[in-house]
Amino acid sequence: MSDSGRIALVTGGVQGLGAAAARALNEAGFTVAVTHFRDGEAAERFAAETGLPVHEWDVADYDACAAGVAAVEEALGPIDVLVNNAGVNRDMMFHKMTREAWDQVMSVDLGSMFNMCRQVIEGMRARGYGRIVSISSVNAARGQAGQTNYCAAKAGIEGFTRALARETARKGITVNAIAPGYADTPMVESVPDEIIDRIVDQVPKHRLAHPEEIGRAVVYLAAEEADFVTGTTLNVSGGFRMG
Repeated sequence: MSDSGRIALVTGGVQGLGAAAARALNEAGFTVAVTHFRDGEAAERFAAETGLPVHEWDVADYDACAAGVAAVEEALGPIDVLVNNAGVNRDMMFHKMTREAWDQVMSVDLGSMFNMCRQVIEGMRARGYGRIVSISSVNAARGQAGQTNYCAAKAGIEGFTRALARETARKGITVNAIAPGYADTPMVESVPDEIIDRIVDQVPKHRLAHPEEIGRAVVYLAAEEADFVTGTTLNVSGGFRMG
């Protein structure tokens, strides 16, 4: 079976990097569905622009993930490609960080890895095929002041990726992560300009990533041709992760 017609599900896929990944997969011939949570305006706009099916559920809620994945598979068929993109940030210096800020980021960014992968992994093993691509961050390796919760969660994604890749490689499933640098997305738009300028100064390419560049990386790892690539983190950061 070629990539054409493979079923792909992208969490947090109505804007930013998730939307770029969904569009790229769709253009590459995958049958794509996306999720969002409490992002109705962006979801309506994305659905109108792309015609792709949009589902709403909280990836931090295991039972919601089970019901949501079941609904997608009933409508489209078994999921061949899972892109774990949904995430939040609650940035603040650690000595001021609240338990709520810690729990929210860990539940959405890292807890969702279990919640979503658990729904598809048995089917992928039974069919002898699957692609799991998860969005980490350049800051998983670099660290960033004010992001102990976010960096811990993203580093956890990379460890999760390596362990699950070892378990599933002989079952025809690849499990990889992508560590984007700072990209031109709504999440980064909230960062003050002077901070962005300092970040760009440290990037060898001297610019932010374009969301489409991350989308193309997702397509590569989701493709049949990437069958020998598993357990890796692909850095798409303009060289920023080298620092």
